[in-house]
Amino acid sequence: MCVRTLLRSRPAWPICILYQQSDVGGPVAGESAQIVETIQPAITLLGLGIGAALVSRACRFNPIVGYLALGFALAVLGYADMFSGPVVSAMAEAGVMFLLFNLGLHFSLGRIRDEAANIFGFGALQMLVAGGGFALLFYWIGLPVEFAVIGGFAMGLSSTAVVIGLVRERDQQDCPVGRAAQSILIFQDIAAIALLVAAGSLASGGAIGHELAVAGLKALAAFVVAVLFARFLTERLFRLIARLGSSEVYTATALFIALAAGWATGLMGLSLTLGAFLGGMAVADSRYRIMVEAEIDAFRGLFLSFFFISVGLTINPAIVAENWALVIGAAALLIVLKCLFNVFAGLANRWSVPGSIQLGFLLGQGSEFALVIFALPAVYGFVEPVEPRLIPVLISAIAISLAVTPLVSNIGRKLAGKLRRGPADEKLAGDNAPVLIVGLGTTGRAVADALHFNNIDYLGVEPDPDRFEVALADGYDVHQANPGDPRSWEPLGMARREVVVIATGKLSVAREVTPLVQELGRDYTRVIALPGPEGLREFTEMGLIPVDVTAPRGTEQIIDIVFDSLGRERHLPATGKFDERHDEQREPEAA
Repeated sequence: MCVRTLLRSRPAWPICILYQQSDVGGPVAGESAQIVETIQPAITLLGLGIGAALVSRACRFNPIVGYLALGFALAVLGYADMFSGPVVSAMAEAGVMFLLFNLGLHFSLGRIRDEAANIFGFGALQMLVAGGGFALLFYWIGLPVEFAVIGGFAMGLSSTAVVIGLVRERDQQDCPVGRAAQSILIFQDIAAIALLVAAGSLASGGAIGHELAVAGLKALAAFVVAVLFARFLTERLFRLIARLGSSEVYTATALFIALAAGWATGLMGLSLTLGAFLGGMAVADSRYRIMVEAEIDAFRGLFLSFFFISVGLTINPAIVAENWALVIGAAALLIVLKCLFNVFAGLANRWSVPGSIQLGFLLGQGSEFALVIFALPAVYGFVEPVEPRLIPVLISAIAISLAVTPLVSNIGRKLAGKLRRGPADEKLAGDNAPVLIVGLGTTGRAVADALHFNNIDYLGVEPDPDRFEVALADGYDVHQANPGDPRSWEPLGMARREVVVIATGKLSVAREVTPLVQELGRDYTRVIALPGPEGLREFTEMGLIPVDVTAPRGTEQIIDIVFDSLGRERHLPATGKFDERHDEQREPEAA
């Protein structure tokens, strides 16, 4: 039999194999068969998801694209119903919960205070511009006012799962664009709750104002509980667990906090993801945050794959086949308008043109919350008499926009990089900066982020063209130059520098640059980041301060050396140690 026949057969093919291997009958066999049939969709999707991820990586695509394509392919083959059960749905929801929990781990109360302008100012402005723009468009084409408002603002939402995944993959968490995107998405999650409440009130005939007020009070109560938990229980709880020395208990506790927080807000009639975010926020100030994040990270990636596959399964092949031009046109219009609205919001928030473009394109897709809102019977009922194809077309367009987000955001990033270059005779950015950073990879960015947070100027030099383009697009003060060419050092103003950080990640480049640095003959600090223990003695004998960045707190040590050399006190962001994300164990860059 072919695979398609096997998958469609009942009982499913794993159960057939089970019965062929065992002649045991009775209730036990029946219960086993029921368990196997229940978990079969999850096991199948897990295996297919691994294949999709491998193919995506081989083709240099984001795995999200592979997962969405896999879901759509299964829908085309007629297997959507097979994977629509509660197990797959629960695992998909858990993926988004773990994602928001992870985001909450980086948003302590202090950071929320620091980012209040972005969360409640920029976030509200973005929703007003994008959501209001789509609402006016829906009203203009003749849709009912109720749908125009709810549907328009639902279209103004962006995908938390996709955007946060891209930000993490690109190591942009502490870039201005990354921080603003995360803050806006937090506000959007709050706005999504309001939209869900409003849609439910319209369906039941209740007063929208009253329902929103109740939801607001519930959300405030949940926030207060999270604050109290963080203040009085978190540190004591994890200190006790640490004394037990049980990794299993640690893992179980991390999972419990993430899932129980979402479950609690779900019971209150709020979103599961809001609770997960508050649960992460409750742990954000703890000294044990890094260990909790490490425990959650593997589960987050695993369950998120189910979410993206599920999104692909929501695309109706029949609708796409019958209205393919309409679906593609709707997806293109969604992306173009969303990017334009976001760019306008950025400019209105006094962002630069390059920064507004990069942020606007990064948030230029639909949202998983919009899929939920459009699937509500009450929302569908508003437009079914007018245009029954609208909701299926919108759902398909949103799914397509999620799939092409990596491509769209890359376009915005490259465009922003070109705009940031400025005229050729522009004064060198960081001309009088006391710190020179050679190499804007992971370590170089961590040093630059710490200096920027403390209002200390720096000048970045990146020899690699691709890294230069990316760093430039992300807003770093960087210029492309070959550090191994002696002619480049005088234009870089080495006589004015107090600290030089060599963070190319490549021993060959470091060995090439070091003699040139020594020839300057000035008494200043020279720090070199090494991708391993190799070269520690060699560079020490040359008069440099070598640091193995793969060792625990390696990047942290480099940043401390820089600040000590400058005689400046280092202030940390409210999230805790600035570069904890940079000190994670990772493969060293190629030598």
